[in-house]
Amino acid sequence: MPFLETCRMEERVRMMLDYDTGNWSVSELCQRYRVCRDTFYEWRQRRDGGEPGWFMDRSHAVWHCPHRTGSELAAAVISARRRFPHLGPRKLLVVLRRQAPEKPWPAPSTMGDLLKKAGLVEPVKRRRRAIDQRRPFAAVTAANDEWSADFKGWFRTRDQRRVDPLTIADSHSRFLIEVRVAPPTIAGVQPVFATAFRDYGLPLAIRCDNGPPFGSAGAGGLSRLSAWWLKLGIDPHFIRPASPQENGRHERMHRTLKAQTSRPPAANPAAQQRRFDAFRRHYNQERPHEALNQSTPAEHYAASSRSLPDRIEDPWYDADHQVRRIRTSGEVMWKGERIFISEALVGELVGIAELETGDHVVRFCTRDIGILNRKSRFRRFAPPRDTPPEPTEPAHPTDLSGIIPVQNVDHQPG
Repeated sequence: MPFLETCRMEERVRMMLDYDTGNWSVSELCQRYRVCRDTFYEWRQRRDGGEPGWFMDRSHAVWHCPHRTGSELAAAVISARRRFPHLGPRKLLVVLRRQAPEKPWPAPSTMGDLLKKAGLVEPVKRRRRAIDQRRPFAAVTAANDEWSADFKGWFRTRDQRRVDPLTIADSHSRFLIEVRVAPPTIAGVQPVFATAFRDYGLPLAIRCDNGPPFGSAGAGGLSRLSAWWLKLGIDPHFIRPASPQENGRHERMHRTLKAQTSRPPAANPAAQQRRFDAFRRHYNQERPHEALNQSTPAEHYAASSRSLPDRIEDPWYDADHQVRRIRTSGEVMWKGERIFISEALVGELVGIAELETGDHVVRFCTRDIGILNRKSRFRRFAPPRDTPPEPTEPAHPTDLSGIIPVQNVDHQPG
């Protein structure tokens, strides 16, 4: 029996013994033991009636429920579930109503309770939401401050083969660095980025979406590709989910690319790649760009002075960090326990530093990817995302209409 429940029962017995002495009134006893008078009278009545366990708590469950599902209907629901183990309560209700529409079948929620009680429902392990992070708005003021990368929607060439064009562009000059047919996997796109880094150097950041192969739902939003970027000193800038407008200039370029290269598609992937190469030369060197005052991107772009190293070293951490290498299972050893961190960082070194709160922050390169609390439970961080800049007041306010036009990626200059 729980300790607190035992203490409560002892207090009730002691209160009745104090009442039997006659030295205390009912009001004084109720105030002293912090119970209401009705509760006192109920316990006294139960004790005086000879009930042996008068001081014990009674069940609060109802004795009779007129709306309880009958055993026959409950058995039919369970039988239907065993016949169709992959149907949920809502679909089971449809099936049962087709078979016997005259019967008063219970609601789907009640069916769910019946199936759970019968052990026919597997509990779903819910993943805790990642902890949000914010960073100052990253302004792009020079070439290679930030590149943008994305896959233009896939389509089929005339021989019915699928092509997935990977596009990479410089956000400042709009210079189109690459348009390459590549599988939308880490193994497919990493060689494309390696070639771009060798030809044009390393940018400071790459803006991309959250999905594979660029990002993941893991710690820090990192995939093996974006973890490689971090080791090269490139900061992944992940846009918010379902927010293509945050990479609007790149989406606007996709519109032009699609109109000029895939309507209609080429005969085969090789011919389609030749179209992409010709488009890239035209886009960079011949096509005037509105956002560049009708000049070409090639007039504003210069390769980065940061070159791709021949060997990528392990990240370095300050002396106040404890360094751990991620095992093949995605775990690290921490205080004698195996703690799962990330599958994307298998084989990599992470740094763990203590905070003033007693928790420990887990870092990979320059990015905080999660926190280990004092119970050695790891909470992953979501990728840091831009905090929009504060709006500035106009020098001379004007009387503007309250109707604001809807903005989308088509409004991006270019």
